[in-house]
Amino acid sequence: MLDEFRRVASGLTYQAPALPVVSNVTGRLAEPGDLQDPEYWVRHVRGTVRYHDGIGSLVARGVRRFLELGPAPVLTALAADRPETDGAVHIATARSRGGATDSLLRAVGRLHTSGLSPDWNAVFATTGPVQRVPLPTYAFQRKRYWLDVTPGHQDAAAGPEHLRYRVAWHPAVSSDAGRVLQGTWNIVVPATHRDHPLVPALVDAVTRSGGKPSVLVTDTSTGAGADTVTSTGADDTAAGIADAGPDELRGRLGSPAGVLSLLALDDRPHARHAGLTRGLAGTHALVKAVRALAEPAALWCVTSGAVAVHDGEDVRCDQAQVWGTGTVLALDHPDTWGGLIDVPPAEAVAAPELALRIVGLVADPGGEDQLAVRSGGVFGRRLVRAPRPRPGTSGWRPRGTVLVTGGTGALGAHTARWLVRHGARHLLLTSRRGPQAPGAAELAAELTALGAEATVVACDVTDREAVVALLDHVPDEHPLTAVVHAAGVMPEPVDLTDMAPETFADVSRAKTEGARLLDEVLGDRPLDAFVLYSSGAAVWGSAGQAAYAAGNAHLDALAHRRRARGRAATAIAWGPWRGGMVDAEAEAALRRAGVPPMDPEPALEVLRQALDDDETHLVVGDFDWPRFSAVYAFERARPLLRALPEATGPAGDGTAVPDVRADEGARGERLSAERLAALPVADQEQTLVELVTEHAAKVLGYDRDEVEPDRAFKDIGFDSMTAVDYRRRLSAVLGLDLPATLIFDHATPTALARHLRSELLGPDADPLTAVLADLDRLEAAAPGLPQEEIDRNRLAARLQALASRLLAGSGSTDTSAPPGDAGDATDVASRLEDADADDVLAFIDKELGVG
Repeated sequence: MLDEFRRVASGLTYQAPALPVVSNVTGRLAEPGDLQDPEYWVRHVRGTVRYHDGIGSLVARGVRRFLELGPAPVLTALAADRPETDGAVHIATARSRGGATDSLLRAVGRLHTSGLSPDWNAVFATTGPVQRVPLPTYAFQRKRYWLDVTPGHQDAAAGPEHLRYRVAWHPAVSSDAGRVLQGTWNIVVPATHRDHPLVPALVDAVTRSGGKPSVLVTDTSTGAGADTVTSTGADDTAAGIADAGPDELRGRLGSPAGVLSLLALDDRPHARHAGLTRGLAGTHALVKAVRALAEPAALWCVTSGAVAVHDGEDVRCDQAQVWGTGTVLALDHPDTWGGLIDVPPAEAVAAPELALRIVGLVADPGGEDQLAVRSGGVFGRRLVRAPRPRPGTSGWRPRGTVLVTGGTGALGAHTARWLVRHGARHLLLTSRRGPQAPGAAELAAELTALGAEATVVACDVTDREAVVALLDHVPDEHPLTAVVHAAGVMPEPVDLTDMAPETFADVSRAKTEGARLLDEVLGDRPLDAFVLYSSGAAVWGSAGQAAYAAGNAHLDALAHRRRARGRAATAIAWGPWRGGMVDAEAEAALRRAGVPPMDPEPALEVLRQALDDDETHLVVGDFDWPRFSAVYAFERARPLLRALPEATGPAGDGTAVPDVRADEGARGERLSAERLAALPVADQEQTLVELVTEHAAKVLGYDRDEVEPDRAFKDIGFDSMTAVDYRRRLSAVLGLDLPATLIFDHATPTALARHLRSELLGPDADPLTAVLADLDRLEAAAPGLPQEEIDRNRLAARLQALASRLLAGSGSTDTSAPPGDAGDATDVASRLEDADADDVLAFIDKELGVG
């Protein structure tokens, strides 16, 4: 058969391409004679497809635009999934839905916006006469395309004097008298603090306030790091809280009205999860347990020395991570999250008095939710404006060598350019890939052209030995004088209740470990500046980012800790940036959420001011307060905003500013399970798809037909803040308690509609729906699976076998030799040997998906 194929191929006339061709046989640039050789096409049929190597060859030659010509965007997705193509443009000329002409024109349009200019006369050559008209300078087609500046919002032209905020602590209005606790309150205590004087004091205070106390002791002292829980008077029921299932945990916690956790006080390192303390790991498990209860219960977490209320206070950075976690839990689970209370060391305040204050605070459900108890009273956490104390000063200038971790990333690159413009002449830039990082060489050349010497080094700043070795790159004649720790990547949102402990540890450690090691390795070395790039996720929160917020809260605390020890430190909790960090759609979504991205220059000007003024911690962000607070404070009061009149309602209590736009989508007739069940099965999913896309369009300010059912939510402009508003709208219409990570768990409107149908009617209402929902989850999870696990479990082979059975429609269940096994390869070879030329060509067409 192969001889016949060679005979047919040798008789074909081949026209050499006008463009170079990368061969998928070799993964390299094809030689002029390769494609005319029949043996080449034999190898093409029988050999391995070197698609990954081919993409690598293109990237190495500077290719940054990938255009797929084919019946479906399969190769586009594969190319976009490769890390080496980050920042490239990936375009398919065909889509699974929509007309071929529309798809092609959309592809040409994307090429045009990426910097290529097509021959428009050729594009419209077959459409008849085309008349070009300029776009009008006014709103047209009844839709505005121009950005509005809403009241209370100032643009970048106003300078940085409106981007500056800080965290402050204001006396909290407290009236302990008359507050009553209802039901049982679990007091969860680490075994290391079983004898802490606060424990019996809390038992007494809960009893005196009308509640029924129940002390649960967690044992985290074993070498294996096992977390166990026992109930007072029932020590024989001890079992692992972290390893137990939801039903088991519900039984142990009972049906409490509230849970008061002291777990954070155990801030020893966890034995199995580097980057977490035993207390933080236990808190993670406890959050899952409380969320698994049949009835909602308020969870309050107590820390000791986790925040700095007054200048010069030392802090415990590891306990501060609980504050970052809680800030996000208040967004993700507003119905069960109570709040945070920080207390001084036991000897600083009498335990009975302290316990009464704590119980009085948790008994006030409409009061503060981020509190610090000190000898001078109770203080609530506030975000306030931070005008410069000494306007016009300009004392700090970079000198010697400045180290920038994450220096080849977007934030780091902007910072490096800014440093050079302000006088830096010796920069040491690090990233995990160092000189091999995308854009590293170009950045170094740019900085050199500006008059600086830039050294780019590969360094994992979470590795102590690597950090120590990094200092060898600092020349003696230009000693290290400043550090900017900008390393870190914001992960995809995941609800903490769905996150494994090891994932929590990895995400948090990625932010904390580098800062911790730099602080440790540099020791008491005198520095002009030690700058930590933190995030607003640790201040106002970001849905689904509890672990990331925990890490950033650690950085904020480290700045206070260094200051308390007389060392240089400045932490900046950044809001979103423009300039390589958000695309046009994401920027539009952020504007709708009330947190438009900042231009790098005014943002970095605030950094200069902070260094001039010797600031310890600033929050830098651009807020459209009426719009932001309408979303942020919709589901519960946000005392954090009470000191900002422009962000609070008429009562000034941190409730949402009324916003008609936010309310109009939540009203309307409710779609109940009964109404949905009454529809024909074929119409149920379509009804939900229409509902899902309609409300997505309202949240984003789009026309309904602009939200495509099979396009990912994140690709049409959703972010963590708009996700909260969207979840709220759907919850109101459907009468369901939906999670804050709804659109991140179900990536497209179609996938979400299938999930909602299952939630309303049950998973057994339609087996096909359940199968499709599982397939959606598999498609979302598969790109993140380790390749070795895919190979070890023969996942690809099993899926190929399943696809073959579905296509054949025969109902066969024989999986003894799935595609990819030796038996399958032998069968294919045997069939090819017996086939004629027409059969071979038909086989090729089928494999390419064009038959």
